[in-house]
Amino acid sequence: MSEPLLQPFPRRSEPLVRALLRVEPVIALHGARTVGKSTLLRSVADSCGRDVIDLDDPQTRDAVEASPSAFASGKSPVFIDEYQHAPVILDAIKAELNRDLRPGRFVLTGSTRYASLPRAAQSLTGRLHTVTLWPLSQGEQAGVRESFVERLLTRPESVITSTISTTSRSEYVERVLRGGFPLAVGRTSAQSRARWFDDYLALVLERDVAELSNIRQREKMPRLVGRLGGQTAQVLNVASAAADIGLEASVAEHYVRLLEAVFVVHRLPAWGRTLRARASSKPKLHFVDSGLAGRMLRVTADKLEKAQPAALTELGHLLETFCVGEILKQVDSMHEPVHSGHWRTHDGDEVDLVLERDDGGVVGIEVKTGERVPGDQFRSLRKLRDALGEAFLGGVVLHMGSRGYTYDDRLHAVPIDRLWLAD
Repeated sequence: MSEPLLQPFPRRSEPLVRALLRVEPVIALHGARTVGKSTLLRSVADSCGRDVIDLDDPQTRDAVEASPSAFASGKSPVFIDEYQHAPVILDAIKAELNRDLRPGRFVLTGSTRYASLPRAAQSLTGRLHTVTLWPLSQGEQAGVRESFVERLLTRPESVITSTISTTSRSEYVERVLRGGFPLAVGRTSAQSRARWFDDYLALVLERDVAELSNIRQREKMPRLVGRLGGQTAQVLNVASAAADIGLEASVAEHYVRLLEAVFVVHRLPAWGRTLRARASSKPKLHFVDSGLAGRMLRVTADKLEKAQPAALTELGHLLETFCVGEILKQVDSMHEPVHSGHWRTHDGDEVDLVLERDDGGVVGIEVKTGERVPGDQFRSLRKLRDALGEAFLGGVVLHMGSRGYTYDDRLHAVPIDRLWLAD
């Protein structure tokens, strides 16, 4: 029996794209394959009364490669889907911008990061604004607009509400393993979703990665992704993953960069107030989608719900990747720039996610699998608060319990489902 087709989900990023059209010459929507970029692009194009140039279509791609300037010189704004399939269009866009640099000239989508395309980095630098489209957030799946990050960055205490959370542990596990890819979200069984994740990864590796680089040991790429699944929400150790599958560390590093380029994984950089502090710690690895990470670990809901050490460790890592993803989805759809990273001291204290406003105000977020938050689980946030002084706006420990409360000065415990609380 076939799976039901999904109706388009309203995306938080659409108002941002519409606003940017008024000030930016070129907007590039970047994100993983099937994440919803084309749907968003067509929605904006329809509102402007324009067609979309779809470079996923071979005939259209051939026509664009034969005469890129003819397509780039269309009436503004020009909408181009999956531009990485015909990078020559970027040269034509550059020529158009040399003649006319008005805002709202082009809106592009790409399933490959712009900087990873060799010629792209030289074509539109300084004229292109990128917007990352993540897999669906929990709020987008429910049809509500989340405001957790906005409130956390303005009045951290406002994320605590009197509402008692009714989200069960099993529901959290289901949300983590479902992830946010629209076509995976629509699957009605765990087995069907697992097949989708396997097919998705195979397509990305065989098509998108192959377009970027000639991989000499292609058969080892899926095995590397599997090893990286075991590192999600942990400090990235490429050498360890490489040794497990018999790859040279330098080759594995190249492959990890390719996986970043096609939005399978991303690195959360170390955060610090100085360049030296940032360089003193390695980045953390996170999968772009917690459902895909769970599939790479070959875990099931039944396994994660067991109170066994291995299951608790895997749930902890997947839950952190899930929560970090939900927060960054909100960050990347905001108009104001917010810097993100993880904080780690040489003696082992760590804050899972740090957000910094342009004015220097900082919030810290920790993710825990427990239904209670003992005082010692605030230790790292307390150390960050004491180090930053007044610049520390607040810190929260996200947990699987039912109540939110203030534990200490600017330190709060908050149920995880407050991440997708509606306005």
